[in-house]
Amino acid sequence: MLHVLDLRGAAPPWRERLPRPDLAEEGPVEEVRSILADVRNRGDEALRDYTRRFDRVELAELAVPRHEVAAAAGRLEPALLDALTEARDSIEAFYRRRPAPEPPHERNGIRVEALELPVARAGAYVPGGRASYPSSVLMTCIPPRVAGVGAVALCVPPRPDGSLPDEVLAAASLAEVDEVYRVGGPQAIAAMAYGTQSIASVDVIVGAGSRRVSLAKEQVRGRVGVPSAFAGPSEVVVVADDTVPPEFAAIDVVVQAEHGPDGLAWLVTWSEEALAAVNDAVGRLVAAAPRRAEIESTLAGGGYAVLVDGPGEAMEVANEIAPEHLELCCADPESLVPLVRNAGAVFLGPLSPASFGDYIAGPSHVLPTFGSARFASVLGVEDFVRRVHVISASKEALEAVGPHVEAIARAEGLMAHAESIALRRRN
Repeated sequence: MLHVLDLRGAAPPWRERLPRPDLAEEGPVEEVRSILADVRNRGDEALRDYTRRFDRVELAELAVPRHEVAAAAGRLEPALLDALTEARDSIEAFYRRRPAPEPPHERNGIRVEALELPVARAGAYVPGGRASYPSSVLMTCIPPRVAGVGAVALCVPPRPDGSLPDEVLAAASLAEVDEVYRVGGPQAIAAMAYGTQSIASVDVIVGAGSRRVSLAKEQVRGRVGVPSAFAGPSEVVVVADDTVPPEFAAIDVVVQAEHGPDGLAWLVTWSEEALAAVNDAVGRLVAAAPRRAEIESTLAGGGYAVLVDGPGEAMEVANEIAPEHLELCCADPESLVPLVRNAGAVFLGPLSPASFGDYIAGPSHVLPTFGSARFASVLGVEDFVRRVHVISASKEALEAVGPHVEAIARAEGLMAHAESIALRRRN
């Protein structure tokens, strides 16, 4: 099931030898730009047209009434409601254990105090259609709540009957989401970025989605805040050896692949025996999987098994891929942690599958994909606040460092800058 790459004896860098899906071909980019412009111009009318075209749903109202959101929890099985509540509590507890505010900084008579100001409105996108993701509602909507954002709006693609699943609405209620809309795809990103008759524009848009959704977020960056991570199709790199059951590594490759096309599902190992055993186990698991079509689609374009010379080389390959999820499913995984340079989240040992991070460990599962783990991080409270410095200066500052300001300003030819200090020193 996995395409095999033998890199034994090869010299790094390996980036050019490691295939990746192209998520930004010009065709999809142009299509996304067209949708964004149309929604910006026509508002709700365009949203309904695209919902009819892509989701095959006729919608009279885009918003889900508040009473429907509130009532959904009562229709869930108690076990699922308990699980979602526990996930909510775990995520909130993780994000509330933030460091105390920095004390003011003082030097040479200048005092600098740092403020953290939450944005007024945040928009969250959660995929839907073929599946429902209540966990993503919690993972995207709780961090802005902890940050103190004024209002959180949620967009989710509707089901064929125009509704949203009860578990999604219940998660929205648990996360105290203010507004829920039955809109998906790039058109939802456009609505949150530009605003329509029904959906007010937001200051920040977060959440994972298809490549078109992720491309849409890239296109509206600047109009609204978009965290630097490219939160697109799911990815995993499982580093495994022959000390763990091959079924453990195999199921973790399959887990991320079942999200559907354009993702990455990789095994990296220095053991020929482990590679063969895991590959066989992947084949058996896929054959019996309820989401077989989605898994096969991912593995066809992004499923690889890489054979390397040893653990160090395995980590170099993993760092080149910069995966969303990195699982160290091998003996002594702690010894490999210092070698991690690029990953969205790391999971240690055979008893720590990425599923813990996907649902209940605490940190958001909205993680950098498509190599953006080289420069971006997991979604957090900091994505919804702005740091503002409050600066005050005393007479001591004018005398102690004022001449330095004047000297630098004159060197730059900015005489008014220099005079703003000199005038105060003279008086």
